[in-house]
Amino acid sequence: MLVDEEHDASLKQQEGFRYSARDLAVWRAHREGVPVVLGTATPSLESLYNVAQGRYARLHLPDRTGSSRPPRVGLLDIRRQPMDSPLAPALQAAMERHLAAGGQVLLFLNRRGFAPTLLCHECGWLADCPRCDAHMTLHQRAGRLRCHHCGHERALPHQCPGCGSLDLLALGKGTERIEEYLAARFPDQETIRIDRDTTRRKGALEARLAQATEGVARILVGTQMLAKGHHFPQVSLVAILDADQGLFSNDFRAAERLAQLIVQVAGRAGRADRAGEVLIQTHHPEHPLLQQLVLQGYGAFAEAALAERQAAGFPPFASLALLRAEASGREPALAFLEEARDAAQALGLAGVQFWGPVPAPMERRAGRYRAQLLLQAPERGALQQLLDPWVLQLGQLKSARKVRWSLDVDPVDTL
Repeated sequence: MLVDEEHDASLKQQEGFRYSARDLAVWRAHREGVPVVLGTATPSLESLYNVAQGRYARLHLPDRTGSSRPPRVGLLDIRRQPMDSPLAPALQAAMERHLAAGGQVLLFLNRRGFAPTLLCHECGWLADCPRCDAHMTLHQRAGRLRCHHCGHERALPHQCPGCGSLDLLALGKGTERIEEYLAARFPDQETIRIDRDTTRRKGALEARLAQATEGVARILVGTQMLAKGHHFPQVSLVAILDADQGLFSNDFRAAERLAQLIVQVAGRAGRADRAGEVLIQTHHPEHPLLQQLVLQGYGAFAEAALAERQAAGFPPFASLALLRAEASGREPALAFLEEARDAAQALGLAGVQFWGPVPAPMERRAGRYRAQLLLQAPERGALQQLLDPWVLQLGQLKSARKVRWSLDVDPVDTL
C-alpha cells in the first residue's frame, strides 16, 4: 500500500466524518498484514517521530533520478528595494537570463485572484464579506468580488459604497495580477496561469499542464495546484513570490507547512538536464526558518522543529482533540462548549487539559458563529479514556439542540 505526499494536510478529511487517510492506510495495512509506504520529500513531523520511536523504518533516497541535481536556493532580500512591480528587479533579471537560455520559469504564489483587498483611499472602506469575518478578494477579469471562504460574491463597485469616492485601491497581489504584469513585462513569452479559477472547466487542468510540460508556455504562474507533484523537465528557475505570509502565525504547525511548501515548490526546478535555481522573495531573509532551509535543508529544520514541539508539549509529543460548535449566534455555541467542558471535568479523569471555550479565529463564517474547545493530553491513553464516555454525553446535552458540533481527534488545523 502506498500513500503519496503523506505530509499533505489535504489527506485529513475536514468535513463530515473526520479521519486521516494516511493514518487509516497505516491502520489498515497493519490489520491486513501488508507493508505500507509513506512517500514524500518532506516527511511530516509525526512520521519522523514514529521513525525515532522505532515504529517506522526510514528509507532515504539521497539523490535525484538520472543526472539531475538539487537546485541552488537563494533568498532575495526585497527590503529597501524599488517594488513598483510584484517582481523584484533581481528576479526579473534572473528570469531574462533563464528564458534566454531556453529554460522555463515557474512563479509560485499561493493566493489566487487579482488582489486580496479592495480599499477606498478616501475613507478607508474595505470590501468585507457580509457573511464572514474576512475581506473579499478582487477578481478583476471577471469584475467580481468573491469570498474565498463561503463563496459569496458581488459585482465590483465603481465607487466607494461608504463615501462615493472613485479612488478604490487594489491592495496586495494574487496570481491574476502576476499574470497581467507578466503579459506586459514579457510580451514575447507565452504565459499560463494554473489555479482554481483557470481550471474550473472540464479538461482545463490537463490542457494547461500539457502546455507546461511540453514547453509551449515559457512562464508558468500558479498556486499549489501548479507546484505539487508535477514534472516539468524544462523548468530551470522557480521563484516563490511571498514566503513571508507563512512565517508568522498562531498555528503551531505553520512553520512545518511553510518549510514543506518551499521544499516542494523548489523541487520543480532542475528536474532534467538543466541546472535549477530557486529564488525566494522575502522581507525577512534573516528569519531562522528560511536560513535553516537554505543552508542546511529540510532535515535540519525538522530536527529543530521536533525539539521545539517537545519543549512546548505539542504533537507529536502530545495528543489533541478539538470540539467545534457553530450556531446562528455567538452565545449558543459558547454555551454548548462550556456545558461540554463541565461534563468532561465531571468525569473526574486526570491527565487532560482544557483550553477554552473560545471563539474560532474566524468567528463568523457563512453567516454562522463558530467556537472551539481544545483538549490536550501528554499521553494518548488519557485522552481516549476521556473521549469514550464523553462523546456519548455530548449529544444528550441540553444546549446541543441549538448547535452543530463536531469532534476532531488529531486536528491538523487548530485555528
